[in-house]
Amino acid sequence: MTDLQIAKTITLKPIIDIAKTFGIDSDHIDMYGKYKAKLPLKAINKEQAHKSHLILVSAISPTPAGEGKTTMSIGLSEGLNRLNKKTTVVLREPSLGPVFGIKGGATGGGFSQVLPMEDINLHFTGDFAAIEKAHNLLSAIIDNNIQSKTTSLQIDPRTVSWKRVIDMNDRALRRIIVGLGGTTSGVPRETGFDITAASEIMAILCLAENLNDLKTRLGHIFIGYTYDRNPIYAKDLKAQGAMAALLKEAIKPNLVQTIEGNPAIIHGGPFANIAQGTNSVIATLMAMSHSDYTVTEAGFGFDLGAEKFFDIKCQSAGLKPKAVVLTTTIRALKYHGGADLNSLTEPDLEALKNGLPNLEKHLENIYKFKVAPVIAINRFLSDSDEEIEFILDFAKSKGVKVALADVWAKGGEGAIELAQCVIDVVESNTSEFKPLYDWNSSVTDKIETIATEIYGAEYVDYTSKAKADLKKISHLGLDHLPICIAKTQKSLSDNPKLLGRPKDFIITVREIEIAAGAGFLIPITGDIMRMPGLPIHPSSEGIDISDDGEITGLF
Repeated sequence: MTDLQIAKTITLKPIIDIAKTFGIDSDHIDMYGKYKAKLPLKAINKEQAHKSHLILVSAISPTPAGEGKTTMSIGLSEGLNRLNKKTTVVLREPSLGPVFGIKGGATGGGFSQVLPMEDINLHFTGDFAAIEKAHNLLSAIIDNNIQSKTTSLQIDPRTVSWKRVIDMNDRALRRIIVGLGGTTSGVPRETGFDITAASEIMAILCLAENLNDLKTRLGHIFIGYTYDRNPIYAKDLKAQGAMAALLKEAIKPNLVQTIEGNPAIIHGGPFANIAQGTNSVIATLMAMSHSDYTVTEAGFGFDLGAEKFFDIKCQSAGLKPKAVVLTTTIRALKYHGGADLNSLTEPDLEALKNGLPNLEKHLENIYKFKVAPVIAINRFLSDSDEEIEFILDFAKSKGVKVALADVWAKGGEGAIELAQCVIDVVESNTSEFKPLYDWNSSVTDKIETIATEIYGAEYVDYTSKAKADLKKISHLGLDHLPICIAKTQKSLSDNPKLLGRPKDFIITVREIEIAAGAGFLIPITGDIMRMPGLPIHPSSEGIDISDDGEITGLF
């Protein structure tokens, strides 16, 4: 059966029952129908949260289809619950871009899913819409101020860095002209659209700890300069209050359930290749306040989401993960070992051996943060016994705990061995989380530390635009902010064609965007785009709805 067909076979529990299991009375949740609810921020108990064991699920460098981190995260949480460890899985919300594009939804797969699958993948509780509206409200306020003759702050339109956003893959919107149509239609200027997942509002929502912090961060959004070269922020436009009002409900985490009826929290959805790639601090603390174990994931490979999870989110919120589950697939290792994308289901031990350095590098990176790894082999039907045995032997030779996980086919039952490995690592108390760099280091030192230590680059090259951005950052006094590098997920380098474990390569920083409200800087590398495009045959071609409202084609 397809993921959607499997999801439709499950009889969902009322969300009030899930809330009770989680530890919150039904009177304190805001229900969105029978099976979804918003959780109150007052249910966070930071003292209790820091007693919970936080487990991060990451992955090796993925194939275009992904390696199943979300599926693994859900399956692991089910497995831990089966071993009598009260566990909540905390995930990001799906973006409509991938849902209608090439990657599909983000609710897991097989018998390791969060439900209701269709609702979560399509609009959910409206968080993305609220983020989009708050972002575009600021865009409208900026253009209105540029147009105004009485309240103008004398913003120089040529310096405005704030774009618009939409939750869709639409390459035609990357660069646009606004203000055409005469003097009553605004001042013409060049701008563009990012996808909503890349919005600074999304990043702010995912790092804010409460409404007041959210509003303060919104006010710190950098807009551009006046004609006199004075910096302009959202607070200068008095925009932060209205933006925060639009986000009043969106800041609350969403409670849903797993296939096996355990609580799951889904909140926020930044991509890891163009943003910080992790769910909200509020959602993570909420789960940790009510769980013995909290399982969360960070997007794409460890070099992207996990690095940002550790260096940005954990430092910002004071979190200390106890273990990293490194999702590994035999097909991805063969892909990085030179096998053609269309032949990954065929046994190929030689390609597997050649791709092993990619796994090895990600393990090395985990140890740089002083956290213990567990390798989770995400099993596919095409994996041969010989290939599986090869990975098991490799892990044992490195002294790394490893488990074969069949979570797609078996759910929590297929993750029992993995869950026990995670418990063993946590109870051994061997992890002493340490970030990779000090936020107070220079901007170039922080970028180069990530590029050389995590990616394995020889050095970093900066274009003239990036060098000008470095001067701007220094002039604004923002050198102390952490780094959120935008980079391809397909390679450890900034070149998607360099697979495996590339060496002697250069990372090129084209420009550096300022996300002062979110509290980080975004070096843009390679050909990465913050507005993706659709593939030749997008997933939307297979999605349909019947006369009685039955949705088909989601995956």
